[in-house]
Amino acid sequence: MSTLKLMNRFSLLSILLLLAGCAKRETPVEIGNREQILHLGNLSEPKDLDPHIITGLSAYNVIAALHEGLVAEAPNTSSLRPAPGVAESWSVSKDRTVYTFTLRPDAKWSNGDPVTANDFIFSYKRMLSPALGSPYAYMLYILKNGRVYNHGELVDFSSVGVKAINVHTLELTLETPIPSFLSRLNHWSWFPVHPATILKHGLIDEMGTPWTRPENHVGNGAFTLESWRQNQAIVVEKNPQYWDADKVKLNEIHFYPIGDHMIEERSFRAGQLHVTGTVPVERVQYYKTRNPGLLHLDPYLRSYYYLLNINKPPLNDLRIRKALAMAIDREVLADFVTKSGEEPAYTFTPPHIGTYAPEKRFSTNIETARQLMVDAGFPNGEDFPKLTLLFHTSDLHTRIAEVIQQMWKDNLGIRIELENVEWKVYQARRENRDYDIARAEWVADYIDPSSFLDVWLTGGGNNHAGWSSPAYDQLIHEASLTADETKRMELFKQAETTLIDDQPIIPLLFLPSKSLVQPSVKGWNPSILDHHPYKYIYLEAQ
Repeated sequence: MSTLKLMNRFSLLSILLLLAGCAKRETPVEIGNREQILHLGNLSEPKDLDPHIITGLSAYNVIAALHEGLVAEAPNTSSLRPAPGVAESWSVSKDRTVYTFTLRPDAKWSNGDPVTANDFIFSYKRMLSPALGSPYAYMLYILKNGRVYNHGELVDFSSVGVKAINVHTLELTLETPIPSFLSRLNHWSWFPVHPATILKHGLIDEMGTPWTRPENHVGNGAFTLESWRQNQAIVVEKNPQYWDADKVKLNEIHFYPIGDHMIEERSFRAGQLHVTGTVPVERVQYYKTRNPGLLHLDPYLRSYYYLLNINKPPLNDLRIRKALAMAIDREVLADFVTKSGEEPAYTFTPPHIGTYAPEKRFSTNIETARQLMVDAGFPNGEDFPKLTLLFHTSDLHTRIAEVIQQMWKDNLGIRIELENVEWKVYQARRENRDYDIARAEWVADYIDPSSFLDVWLTGGGNNHAGWSSPAYDQLIHEASLTADETKRMELFKQAETTLIDDQPIIPLLFLPSKSLVQPSVKGWNPSILDHHPYKYIYLEAQ
């Protein structure tokens, strides 16, 4: 063979090898489309996966796959009508205080045990146990005697409005008619837990036991917990024991705790994620103009605000709290900082909740804010003590904090330091009130003003301001006992006026739901609660 032919043959071989090496590898999204494996950005590492303990949305996103309550959500979550879950049907008494649920005989736990009425009784007793200290125990106060049992004023749980008529019939008795009761049952605080698994790893009211580890977990949802690699991924797999398994098309869901929003967006572009948990501010306009079909900006019941440590000077002075609130230009935040359809907030409760319309009690007013500082003894910010604003790692929180820091400096002459910490540290410090000022947000658990206003009840598990007002508590209590919707809304309005006038919080913005969604994801519908029932989601190769 001639040298020229040999060289040509080697050249052809080299080209073929090079082309083979350059062949496009399948991305996780492409593989997932084929194998029905959904890859989701989940923003942060869940603190726990115990439905009776968690408060964060990153944990709920996983728990929604692992547990199911008496009711569930319909495929089109814009519909507010609850769909049957573990309960296949229910009836209501004439006075609308007694609900009787018929449980599915084929509802099973992931280990094959049947789901029974007594499992729900065990679960609600656990939620209300004073020793457990569930931050959402107040969600069950609508049960007859639920509040007094949780406060330790009643020790006999059989006096609480929960009763098993038989193995598959559960009766719940309320303190008063609650129009949104069925919708509330879809909150994780009402999800059942497997009694034998809880007791195998600790006491009924013991927090932090290992029952939620993959090797121990037993749930009743459409998926089971396959693995949990801290700060890497949580993987859930389709549950063959689930009563409606035939409708579940996804085989797996992978949840990634990607706190850096720019990294998450790059992961989406690289085909590593089907859906992101948010969208970086810098990239919203790009997608609006270049690829709007991928960008989802939807109405959402989500309030963004700052907590004030009202027990720490000088924040124990109402004049200082009001000055801080009035010195912030929320229109600037919405139009030039976040730029994604956010609305300026002057109340805690967002719009779009039926007929409820809270009163605007303050506005941006630099002159009044400066005068309040003078009255409090800090003209032009002179001798104002060092205060720190606490938030967790996020480009959005950083941008907002930096702009507000500058507004307080320019408008009041005070210097507030910024402290950026990772999610778990932030959670612990907020819950322990180890802060001066802290970023916070609240998302509706159900569509009713009480989902927001119950937060600020004295001693509430999510009242991280430590604020207390007997007048506020009384108004919320009266609203909970009122069937007249007009009167009920008026009581809520009076309660919110009390809250805002005392200013333990600074409302800032009402946020939309923001995400990037691959075209292959089907059944991911807009939802004012940002809920997306996984059993109705599937993937289609593009």
